[in-house]
Amino acid sequence: MIVWGGFITIIIIFLALDLGVFNKKAHVIKTKEASIWTSVWVTIALSFSGVIYWLFSSELIENPTGLTPENAVLKYITGYLIELSLSIDNVFVIAVIFSSFAIPEKFQHRVLFWGILGAIVFRALMILFGVTLITKFDWVIYVFGAFLLFTAFKMATSSGEKFNPKKSAAYKILKKIFPVTPVMDGDRFFIRRMGIRAATPLFIALMVIELTDILFALDSIPAILAITADPFIVFSSNILAILGLRSMYFLISRMLQKFRYINYSLVVILAFVGVKMILAHHVEIPEWISLGIIILALASGIIASIVIPSEETNTTP
Repeated sequence: MIVWGGFITIIIIFLALDLGVFNKKAHVIKTKEASIWTSVWVTIALSFSGVIYWLFSSELIENPTGLTPENAVLKYITGYLIELSLSIDNVFVIAVIFSSFAIPEKFQHRVLFWGILGAIVFRALMILFGVTLITKFDWVIYVFGAFLLFTAFKMATSSGEKFNPKKSAAYKILKKIFPVTPVMDGDRFFIRRMGIRAATPLFIALMVIELTDILFALDSIPAILAITADPFIVFSSNILAILGLRSMYFLISRMLQKFRYINYSLVVILAFVGVKMILAHHVEIPEWISLGIIILALASGIIASIVIPSEETNTTP
């Protein structure tokens, strides 16, 4: 419990420094700043693998799945890369939500900060629930595996219809709960108009992001549980990936059109993880192979996006 408490305390300190010091004043996050912070978060997350090795080698944390320190590190890095790669889809949806509700760039970080905070709480509950299910009921792993294969199939065969936040069930439900105003008042989530407390577009965008993140977690958490059922590794890899999502959003949201083949990488990753879960009780796939397939899939999608000309490039006027 000391390790868990220490990790959560460190996360709270990071969040407090983020909003209270480094981003106390609302401003537009430029590409250079986003690049620096993305590098910082990735470095912190990868460096934490050393902490994982130390905790498991020193037996300072419970080890319910009997992992060696080396295997724990591999599973942590693999889980982190899975969550980071699946977050790319999340970035696209966040960009659409901000555009749909006309959220000024200088207030987007504030919305993402509170969105990430809520995501940490919800994911902690979902991870606890998922680990408990897999631990008590072995057959649940087949359900998770089949769900990931279905998700990969749907992603591969989707018609490309764009997500419209204002037509989503989340937005319709929120409008029934809160009086909504299209008026912005700085970075305030609520304002009072004609004696009525109404939600601004900032709050609506936050809630839609929060609810859609829960849907994304239905994919990412079973995917990480395919790698390991160790609760600390699942939680730490997931949370550290989420913490880097804000800076990653400002970095790659401006380049989404360039990475047009990255969705195929995600399809391969989800399909592989789904198959791994279904075969878990029959075939043991070494962790280095899992890590290699995930890196290869991501690299292939990025390289293909850079090398293969887009249709706009090939089209002559």
